[in-house]
Amino acid sequence: MLATLAQVALGGALGACARHLTGVATRHLFGLGFPWGTLTVNIFGSALMGLLVVVLAKKGGMHLAPFLMIGVLGGFTTFSSFSLDAVALWERGETGIAAAYVLSSVVLSILALFAGMALMRWWLA
Repeated sequence: MLATLAQVALGGALGACARHLTGVATRHLFGLGFPWGTLTVNIFGSALMGLLVVVLAKKGGMHLAPFLMIGVLGGFTTFSSFSLDAVALWERGETGIAAAYVLSSVVLSILALFAGMALMRWWLA
């Protein structure tokens, strides 16, 4: 149990650092007007989750799931930040942008997960 917790903790630290760096990069690229960092990590993290769930299951690597899926991707993806960003847009009166942000985050992240799964299934076939 302690070894698994250590894997999750280490992975979470790495994922959180990657999340922060993604946010910094997107702010430099696109500015502060839209939560591009959160949108980016949610979509990219969902695609990675799709890739990992397939490859770990097919290659007998589920013992790596606590580190990679719960830790790294759990620390990297930011649904709580997504929620805060959506509410902040809404409370600033930018309801159309808030709705577009919520819809694009959910739909594109789910599509990215499907794409990641399909890509890895094709790759491993």
